[in-house]
Amino acid sequence: MLADDHTIMVDAFRTLLAPYCEIVGVVFDGRALLEVAKQLRPDVIVVDIGMPLMNGLEAGLRLKQEMPDVKLIFLTMNPDPSLAVEAMRGGASAYILKSSAAGELIKAIQMAMKGQPFVTSDLVRGMEEAFIDNPNPKQHEKSLTPRQREVVALLAEGKTMKEAAAILKLSARTVAFHKYRIMEELNLKTTAQLVQFAITSRIHVPNPLYCVSDYHEKSFAAGSTGEIALAAKGSAS
Repeated sequence: MLADDHTIMVDAFRTLLAPYCEIVGVVFDGRALLEVAKQLRPDVIVVDIGMPLMNGLEAGLRLKQEMPDVKLIFLTMNPDPSLAVEAMRGGASAYILKSSAAGELIKAIQMAMKGQPFVTSDLVRGMEEAFIDNPNPKQHEKSLTPRQREVVALLAEGKTMKEAAAILKLSARTVAFHKYRIMEELNLKTTAQLVQFAITSRIHVPNPLYCVSDYHEKSFAAGSTGEIALAAKGSAS
């Protein structure tokens, strides 16, 4: 099963993996991943971290708790070793980068099916250092208010401040105030660092203000494999 919000990447992965395995489903956001994976029960899920509605790390690790036998392979643009450590601690089978050679994804799947972990070589040294620096991580959400958590979660999902304001029914100025107040309190310098904090701290909105409304099925021309893609469409409620 593939979980990535970029259609062009999904198409590339399907082409790459078609000779090696059957793609039973495709989803484009984290909440759809939680729902559809429980229906399709795939052996392996290749999941991006930066997805809307719920980031892939949070969705994948929550799914791993409910489906302990599923093999999670995180495939991301994010090269932060601490994020890779968080993923592997949570039960992931592999962590590779989209900039890695295509053969690494195939190798990661093959090793996952044998019960062996795989991490792209570019991150191994950094992961060792990250683990040494923080061997017993704890949730460090600081003292964020519920409203601040909502703002951080939406920004981490890729929403602009204007979009977050519309969802939260606030002014863009108020969202900006929350954003920069949070960054000041956490000593973060950039939006990218704020997003990184949200992902590694696994901050999300438990009861989303917007939800996956329905699923749309369409068959792919895949010969006799009968592959189905389930795409979730979000709507404001």
